[in-house]
Amino acid sequence: MDARTFLGLEATHNPYRWILPVHPGVCTPGGFLFGGSGLGAAVAALEQTTGRPLVWASCQYLSYARPPEVLDLDVTVAVSGHQTTQARTVGHVADREVFTVNAALGARPLDLEGTWAAMPVVAAPDDCPRRETRFDTGGEYLPDRLDVRLAAARSFAELPGPPMPGGRCSLWAKLPDVLDISSASLAVLGDYVPFGIGQALGLFAGGNSLDNTLRVGRIVPTEWVLLDIRVHQVVNGFGYGDVHLWADDATLLATASQSTIVRRWTERFAPPGRSQP
Repeated sequence: MDARTFLGLEATHNPYRWILPVHPGVCTPGGFLFGGSGLGAAVAALEQTTGRPLVWASCQYLSYARPPEVLDLDVTVAVSGHQTTQARTVGHVADREVFTVNAALGARPLDLEGTWAAMPVVAAPDDCPRRETRFDTGGEYLPDRLDVRLAAARSFAELPGPPMPGGRCSLWAKLPDVLDISSASLAVLGDYVPFGIGQALGLFAGGNSLDNTLRVGRIVPTEWVLLDIRVHQVVNGFGYGDVHLWADDATLLATASQSTIVRRWTERFAPPGRSQP
């Protein structure tokens, strides 16, 4: 299965229009479209429409989409040059705009290359505990379709607790049903700054994304992706951070950066047996 199939993105007779049925498998347990699912679907539509690989895509989230709504994704190619295409995708339900994605796609032959970021040293995925969900989701939402391990992060049983040093934490993650790593699957996995905010604060907290920007590096085959999450600041009710996405051979696959509306989780989101502080 590829990421397009995983998300349920469907082509139409119009090569510039795609549809995404909003089903629980692409949603948060709160019952609305997961931001990474929306960005991943837009990326897949952009790459399929233009025939070029993603360089970067920046998504602005405007409203919610909930099952059983159907999103229309309209692709507009603004400029297409010899090596680079500039395009955008608008995701909407009828006349309600849900998100807008601006992007560049292409590849340029150049004999200059380097990676200066460093992958953190953590235990292997099989040696890391599985991340629990906040509450029983019934097995039908997006978190149930992911395998996430706590590489350097606290479980819900350890919260509230001391803030993570430097606002930094890390997770191993994979999409067990997806056989290939792609820009679209990295968009899904890169949406973890809200998780990092709770870790950075040492609280039952997170947030809703205002935006998410994915920049794609070198894509190589990998079973697991290490999410190196760095929260820079929480101020005025908003939080900011980024995620470096690493292959298990230490190749930097992509980076993602987000702004979020920071929220304390309500009591119903606390894990069984724990009350919200």
